[in-house]
Amino acid sequence: MDCSTLLSLMLLLGQPWPCSPSTQNLSAQNPDQPFRAVQRVKRAWVWEPLFVTEEQNSTVPVYVGQLKSDLDGNLKYTLTGEGAGSIFIINETNGQIYVTQKLDREKKAFYTLRAQAINRNTHLPVEPESEFTIKVRDINDHEPQFLDGPYVASVPEMSPEGTSVTQVTATDGDDPSGNSARLLYSLIQGQPYFSVEPKTGVIRMASQMDRETKDQYLVIIQAKDMVGQAGAFSATATVTINLSDINDNPPKFQQGLYYMSVSEEAPVGTTVGKVSAEDSDIGENAAMNYSIEGDSSDFFDIITDNETQEGIILLKKKVDYESKRRYSIQAKVVNRYIDDRFLEEGPFEDKTIVKINVEDADEPPVFTLEHYVMEIDEGAMSGSVVGVVTARDPDNDDCPVRYSIVHSMHLKRLFSINEHNGTIITTKPLDREIASWHNITVTATETRNPEKISEANVYIQVLNVNDNAPEFPKYYETFVCENAVSGQLIQSISAVDQDDSTEGHHFHFSLAEEATNSSFAVKDNQDNTAGIFTAKSGYSRQEQFSFYLPILIEDNGTPALTSTNTLTITVCDCDTEVNLFYCRYGAFLYAIGLSTEALVAVLACILILLVFILAIVAIRQQRKKSPSSEKMEEFRENIVRYDDEGGGEEDTEAFDISALRTRTVMRTHRPRKKVTTEIHSLYRKSLQVGPDSAVFRQFIAEKLEEANADPSVPPYDSLQTYAFEGTGSLAGSLSSLGSNLSDSDQSFDYLKDWGPHFKHLAGMYTSHRSVRD
Repeated sequence: MDCSTLLSLMLLLGQPWPCSPSTQNLSAQNPDQPFRAVQRVKRAWVWEPLFVTEEQNSTVPVYVGQLKSDLDGNLKYTLTGEGAGSIFIINETNGQIYVTQKLDREKKAFYTLRAQAINRNTHLPVEPESEFTIKVRDINDHEPQFLDGPYVASVPEMSPEGTSVTQVTATDGDDPSGNSARLLYSLIQGQPYFSVEPKTGVIRMASQMDRETKDQYLVIIQAKDMVGQAGAFSATATVTINLSDINDNPPKFQQGLYYMSVSEEAPVGTTVGKVSAEDSDIGENAAMNYSIEGDSSDFFDIITDNETQEGIILLKKKVDYESKRRYSIQAKVVNRYIDDRFLEEGPFEDKTIVKINVEDADEPPVFTLEHYVMEIDEGAMSGSVVGVVTARDPDNDDCPVRYSIVHSMHLKRLFSINEHNGTIITTKPLDREIASWHNITVTATETRNPEKISEANVYIQVLNVNDNAPEFPKYYETFVCENAVSGQLIQSISAVDQDDSTEGHHFHFSLAEEATNSSFAVKDNQDNTAGIFTAKSGYSRQEQFSFYLPILIEDNGTPALTSTNTLTITVCDCDTEVNLFYCRYGAFLYAIGLSTEALVAVLACILILLVFILAIVAIRQQRKKSPSSEKMEEFRENIVRYDDEGGGEEDTEAFDISALRTRTVMRTHRPRKKVTTEIHSLYRKSLQVGPDSAVFRQFIAEKLEEANADPSVPPYDSLQTYAFEGTGSLAGSLSSLGSNLSDSDQSFDYLKDWGPHFKHLAGMYTSHRSVRD
């Protein structure tokens, strides 16, 4: 028989409350009682989940369940998997499982373990390992929590019952599938205005509320688990509910009657007063618009101050105390935004009466018209009456008025006014062609109070009189060809008139009476233009170069004026068509009395003269450059360059600087300290050597020989340049060798103490000093 068929193990369910004494005793009395599962069978192993209660406090291991074989045998039970050996242990002999620690279901809800039965004699498993689960049973050990509290919500005022306000949610750390995690919500504070749904936590309106009565409510909600059972936990949360405003209140004026006053001197736009209305709503629901009803809106206006929600009454038109002393206006206020739901309760507006008294003031004179328009003919004699202005004192005392003209001195020279009756007259004749309109300002001043002044504009139009004759609008440059034929149009003319004409200008053109037997004719086109035509064929410049044609122009004024305008016609050397440029050129030559050949000869002479002048200037410039070139050549002969720098401080045998000095120039130098006398003597010797000296020539030859014989130089020519300073320099030498001419002895023994680098320099100065001594 197979071992798998001989042995059958089963998992016994753990007791639901192992901590209770009765349960422990029952397990101890009958630990070997088998329990057959009907859910699942595999290789004679039968299992169901075992359960252990969380948070059990016990000093000894708590029994969970038992693995039991159907046949007795010498078996050994083993346990592996999650928590085996540390959290869960097994009795190897009878297969009983115990838990050794306190478990927390919120950290881990179940454990997966593997069990196996081993024959103690053969130490071989009688069945392969099989898995089973130990679940941690939940207990109510967590309080509900409102994680999002405290809550703030808002709902419009006057909302109907059942309106949802907000929802609160609490969480419980216990197993959500068990009874301990099922929460019920209730209202602790907030009745009778609000209610809460027990299962969802939705807060709803229980009655209509007015924000103007109370705008904020504090509601307390409780969440409780295991309602009606012992050991239940609960938690509370506060919900602040604000009632938002709606426009459910009309505006109301604070007063039913307002009294105000305004001076008759007040300008347009003056603030007369303010009215104010109250609205229990807030924000845009309290926004108002003011208006004025009735005929008084012609004199007064009202605007709304959006910040203070006041109505500001303004003066729309000036008032007059003598005309009307009291005004009664009706002001109305209306909500700017109206909620249609509340229109049934009545209009959202209010009205009030405003009485305004006009205060008397000493007013300036008032002209009968705001401005005056007057006319006068041009050329009218000085002293002619232009017109009359009138002003009066609007006050009851009717103070006399004095008139005057204020403006530029130019207008004062043209017009004057009678200060008593306001009559305006001319002081000199007026010319419409100079100025057709004159604008003057007339003032009226109270005689008893000169500060009361008013002004009026007077516009004076100068009427036209036909006093200007028509004339040519421009100078006409007219040419006629020598070969022109009779009846040929050579010029079109027109006219202008500075005078105005109510019917429009009409000009008539004709030849003047003195133009008898003229070679030209004038044809009036009847459109204020005329054409000039030739009256014969052929013209000769030799016989007559220019013709002067008098043309009579007449206007349609009353009386009609005429003028004679002369048209100059020049004969041009052309065929029949006029070339304007050529004719102008020929007329110019003819006017100066030169022919074309003579003009070309004059231009050629001018060109030859210009070339001759340029040649003389060039020769003089060349002569100025010659002396400087000779000086440059002489200067170059005196320059000798030497670019060989030598071997530095240690190269004392390269050359003798005294060989480069001239003997003809002796320079005086200021004495300088710290220079040896030997150097001074070498300097004086160098001044005695010049470029013509044999010593200088020998020095150059030796240097050339050294360069040629030196095998270390590159295989190309070496350029040796020697510099010679020249003679006669007043500045003297810039070399430090001659900076001290004193014969006083100086000691250079200290150079020996400077080290080996200055040994050669110390020896050189010591040798020079010994030779001198």
